Amino acid sequence: MTVALVTGSSRGIGLGAAQALAQAGFAVALNGPFDDDELAAAVATIEDAGGKAVKAPFDVTDLASHDAVLARIEDALGPLTTLVNNAGVGVLSRGDPLDVSEESWDRCLTVNTKAMFFLTQAFAKRLLSRDRDPEVFHSIVNVTSANAEAVAEPRAEYAASKAGAAMVSKAWAVRLGREGIAVYDVRPGLIETDMTAPVIAQYEELAKAGLTLFPRVGQPQDVGTIIASLASGKLPYTTGQVIYADGGMLVPRF
Repeated sequence: MTVALVTGSSRGIGLGAAQALAQAGFAVALNGPFDDDELAAAVATIEDAGGKAVKAPFDVTDLASHDAVLARIEDALGPLTTLVNNAGVGVLSRGDPLDVSEESWDRCLTVNTKAMFFLTQAFAKRLLSRDRDPEVFHSIVNVTSANAEAVAEPRAEYAASKAGAAMVSKAWAVRLGREGIAVYDVRPGLIETDMTAPVIAQYEELAKAGLTLFPRVGQPQDVGTIIASLASGKLPYTTGQVIYADGGMLVPRF
């Protein structure tokens, strides 16, 4: 059986990914920072649709907890085959880069970059410590952002953290390729989530005006389907790739 941990999966893109993975036959561990009603509801959503899921509440920035969390997931579901690093935070306040606080900078880099690196490290060490079925596809899918490439001035620290996360993806792709573990970087663009709720109306107008080639904002299920396809090995003989889930927003054009 294929078993996935999806961080930040109590809602939004993470929940969309967990649902798509469950539909593809994965057993899924759903993660949020707290063992709350929202996480329980997310697990119930998977189970009600016939999937197998468990709660995995933990703070991804608590690096010392990673090994124990992975062990608990494997006790419940079996050996992990897949890690989806989706947990992330936005800026504390949108505005001029001249006004970015150290607190907001550290928060973005700690959650969006550092935690992703070290959870991947713990996951990779666990996979490499045991014999793996060569017929089973093993992968890591990192959800970064279109802002890894295209700066958003009011969210400079967020863009910097996602650019760092993109390089983390490359580094692990290089290290783990010879181990038969694929690593991907999925970069969402304008996606309708709780994080984008304050500006989603503006995003919708920009999409209709031509910022994206498809004149609509994306949905969590769109990104989830991409993630599940990658985790299922639907793109064989690939690793280190960047997949833009952005409706063509970053296609160069005149």
